[in-house]
Amino acid sequence: MKMNAVDLFCGVGGLTHGVQRAGINVIAGYDIEEDCRFAYEKNNNARFIFKDVKEITDNEINELFPEDTDIKILMGCAPCQPFSAYSHRYKECESRKEKMDLLDYFGKQVELVQPDIVSMENVPQLVKEDVFKKFLKTLEKNNYKVDYKVVFAPEYGVPQSRKRLLLLASKFGEIKLDPPQRTKDNYPTVRETISRLRPIQAGEIDSIDPLHRSRRLSELNLSRVKSSKPGGNWTDWDEELLPECYKKKSGLSYKSVYGRLEWDKPSSTITTQFVGYGNGRFGHPEQDRALSLREGAMLQTFPEKYEFFDPKDGPVKMVKASMQIGNAVPVKLGEVIGNSILNHLNN
Repeated sequence: MKMNAVDLFCGVGGLTHGVQRAGINVIAGYDIEEDCRFAYEKNNNARFIFKDVKEITDNEINELFPEDTDIKILMGCAPCQPFSAYSHRYKECESRKEKMDLLDYFGKQVELVQPDIVSMENVPQLVKEDVFKKFLKTLEKNNYKVDYKVVFAPEYGVPQSRKRLLLLASKFGEIKLDPPQRTKDNYPTVRETISRLRPIQAGEIDSIDPLHRSRRLSELNLSRVKSSKPGGNWTDWDEELLPECYKKKSGLSYKSVYGRLEWDKPSSTITTQFVGYGNGRFGHPEQDRALSLREGAMLQTFPEKYEFFDPKDGPVKMVKASMQIGNAVPVKLGEVIGNSILNHLNN
């Protein structure tokens, strides 16, 4: 069987790369961020299409599939910020409302393309939203059997304590995500993922790998990270290092920031702000700095040699790179999705 896939909201290619590693051909990926083109096309045998999913014409995706395609797959991860736990506290946020309908456009393309297999990855909070329930009804109305579940990423080889929603749908019958591959006794760890990288200081750029670079720290934050313990937080510091807000009772609830990771556990969730020491538990386990861009990418299970920027375009931009890496689907989850599809078809 000749299988071909199209990736909506492809970003720098985390989902595409994982699905291709499983052995499924991906024809193209759509994304509204032109800056993702280089990484997507450099590392994947697929075409990048710079376009808003809302502007895809009715027969456009079908025309991408070669005539000899036996199995059509449509997959993607609609931008998850509108459905995140943080955004749930601010339901009237304008940026959230603007992006809420992207899953509707995914559903529209499912109806137009009628792919044999549909896959979607997103944040767990999405299951509570009406837009997700509407998406499920669209799939059921178009004769898909659907399976979805919230998974704990370390059980599938991702070295991050994060949960993700994975959905699979098939026109061929019952489809299931492959069972977990690991248990608490052998979760992937920070050590096995990034410890081989060369030590660098805060603000330093590795001479060989320009993505292995960390953000500079102020003298105050340098003192703070030196006082931090792996797995700890700002409560480990002397009082003179504390921000004023943390000296108040109301500050006691913010204990997941200003911390170091632990070598022999999965990392905290890699967000778009993982390069900032004060933005979460993003301190290196033993070096006095926050995670480097390359370390964040590897914790997202991108290969160590994955290229994100064309050297001809000049220095790597920290904010842009951390956004691309933090927004990506972990490659390993993409591989799990691909293998689950293959196992379903083989059965």
